[in-house]
Amino acid sequence: MTLTQTVKTGGYRYTSGAAYVGGWNAEGHRNGPGHLVFPDGTRYDGGFENGVYEGLGILWFPDGAKYEGEFMQGWFHGSGTFWRADGTKFEGEFRGGRIWGLGLVTFNDGSHGFPRNEGYFQDCKMVKKQKCPGVVQRVQKVALMARMKVNEE
Repeated sequence: MTLTQTVKTGGYRYTSGAAYVGGWNAEGHRNGPGHLVFPDGTRYDGGFENGVYEGLGILWFPDGAKYEGEFMQGWFHGSGTFWRADGTKFEGEFRGGRIWGLGLVTFNDGSHGFPRNEGYFQDCKMVKKQKCPGVVQRVQKVALMARMKVNEE
């Protein structure tokens, strides 16, 4: 992947009602750190590359759900934490916008279920029980880094 250079910073309101403030590359695409808000209340704060979410960021949804972590080509991809609106969260690995890899589910009461919902997930379903404290620790670090990056922008 070749990173493009941010050449200017500014804001733009789209005809859809979405609004963006942040960096732009020479081709006129969102690039570098930025803030994008959609008319339905969905909000993204974090990195952009050639117009799409890239690197660390946080995506808030109108129903109260939230994702903190890594993005690639606009998708949840890599390490991240996803909270559902009911408070249930998944800390683990994502591929192409889906829960895919090692991770841990924590329910809104703080439990992990019985038996414990920890292991290897494919397409949002646990397929193999496996302890993965190293992955959860890395995910927590990445989510913290995403929050810190958003707060400094």
